[in-house]
Amino acid sequence: RIETALRSLWILRNLTPAQVDSFMKSYIIYDLDWKDEESMIRALGPNYQHKVGECLRDYYSVLNHLCAVGELEKMYVPPILDLSQGISANQVLYEEMIAEELQLPPNAKVLDLGCGRGRVAAHMTNMTGAKVTGLNIDADQVASAIVFNKNNNYDNEFIRADFNDLPLPFPDAYFDGFYQIQAFSLCKDIPKLCAELNRVLKPGARLSLLDWVSLPNYQPDNPHHLALMRAIKPLIGAVGTPTPESMANDLEAAGFRVIEHGNPSIDGLQAPLIERAEAYFGSVRFVLLSLVRLGVLPEHFKTLFDRMTKDGAAFIEADRSRLITTCYHWLAEKPR
Repeated sequence: RIETALRSLWILRNLTPAQVDSFMKSYIIYDLDWKDEESMIRALGPNYQHKVGECLRDYYSVLNHLCAVGELEKMYVPPILDLSQGISANQVLYEEMIAEELQLPPNAKVLDLGCGRGRVAAHMTNMTGAKVTGLNIDADQVASAIVFNKNNNYDNEFIRADFNDLPLPFPDAYFDGFYQIQAFSLCKDIPKLCAELNRVLKPGARLSLLDWVSLPNYQPDNPHHLALMRAIKPLIGAVGTPTPESMANDLEAAGFRVIEHGNPSIDGLQAPLIERAEAYFGSVRFVLLSLVRLGVLPEHFKTLFDRMTKDGAAFIEADRSRLITTCYHWLAEKPR
């Protein structure tokens, strides 16, 4: 992790003004929602899906390095499965849960959409012996995944692609299992993607999903709830906002049997981990901004970290009020 963090600091230090500007402008997509096509077209034009893809590439090409400087190299806040542990340990516990519930056969082939830097894929291979194929929109993360897995002697494959460009580049009935972690809010058409997953999975294959949802307590006509939502979506990088029921319904409509769904986090909250992450990044920000003032680091570090760490309090409030969560879980199976 130290090597990754140092590499990310070096890349962030050498960002061009154009890259910083593109990153900041990419946040426009988080003020929008897939379900409001009129607003999408008004803000981004008729080819808005392509524009969202461009913004996602500009966003993640920088954000993945900001996250790597802190505790979020894997770029997700996990459910709390052990209150005595921090983010990294709870990520490991959740990934062990995925490996167990997928019930993979020997020499399994597994698909990971939104694979990030390939660290989860490597952990999955280490636990199960499966070969993981990861797909991600950001070239830098794909390159990092390839190097990391190769250095660990894992024969995993990583592809740069946008999973909104369907069909997926895989044959029918190819994979023995599927998982995704907090990626489906970036999907324009979840029902269509679920149908594609049904196509590429073998009969009997299981799917494990962890994602962001709005919960029944969230009231879209409540001005305060709406303000919290507008603050949180840019922080976590969410475009769409599914619900527990909408995701379950989309899986079933695509032909899957939903085995279970719910929030696996202790007491249904992530706030204790979010608070730890906010405190950690606050400390990192203080150190980096001190280096900016001393002229050791360029001024754009302040711009980047101010944007990244904005509105953590809104995330914590909404989580504690049970309006939203980023750790809702679904387990489903393709019938034999």
